Amino acid sequence: MSRGNRLASLEASLQRRFRVVETTVQVAHRSLSILHPASAEDLINEIDFDRDERLPYWAELWPSSRTLAEQVLARHGEGRSLLELGCGSGLVSTCASIAGFAVVASDYYEDALRFAEVNSWRNKAPVPRSLLLDWRHVPSDLERFDVVIASDVLYERPYGQLVAGAIDASLGDDGVAFLADPGRVGRDDFLRAIVPLGLIVANRQDLPFEDGAIRQTISIFEVRRR
Repeated sequence: MSRGNRLASLEASLQRRFRVVETTVQVAHRSLSILHPASAEDLINEIDFDRDERLPYWAELWPSSRTLAEQVLARHGEGRSLLELGCGSGLVSTCASIAGFAVVASDYYEDALRFAEVNSWRNKAPVPRSLLLDWRHVPSDLERFDVVIASDVLYERPYGQLVAGAIDASLGDDGVAFLADPGRVGRDDFLRAIVPLGLIVANRQDLPFEDGAIRQTISIFEVRRR
């Protein structure tokens, strides 16, 4: 089966398994069509939550991901390696592929990886490699990347430490990480946790986001090795 046929079959499977919607997202000068579950609440699984407090945040198109997507799309990837931590439905990974990065999309949910593949394909972008990644158990031999990105991943306090550790484990010596956050509960813990790892915030941008009644300020932290 060709890659195109495989991805068409995968999209058909996702459409059968989920109640889905197609959201048109304007990212800078591009209009992207993102297929994603219609409601994260549909995906809540009590067994998953009882086992490890897993919640399907990946199904939403968060303002932070839309803001980070614009930032990534404006860059010139030039084949540099890029890892997205928590790819969700793949909006930011799709933009990174369009920008010319060699993308690995990672998530804790296998279905998120499937949506990320399909959405890159739907938008005629190079399809990223997929990596199932649990931040609590980052493999010691994890590949190092030129760029690491993440958006709205600090929504629980423990994730501050976990995300800091995942960035440290995956970022190359001369690499740069970009983390977009709207002020979640784990932000301060993250900023404290990177210090003993030899990471610093080299730059911070506070960007307004407006969409209808939604008003947020998205902070993008540029993180590098000291």
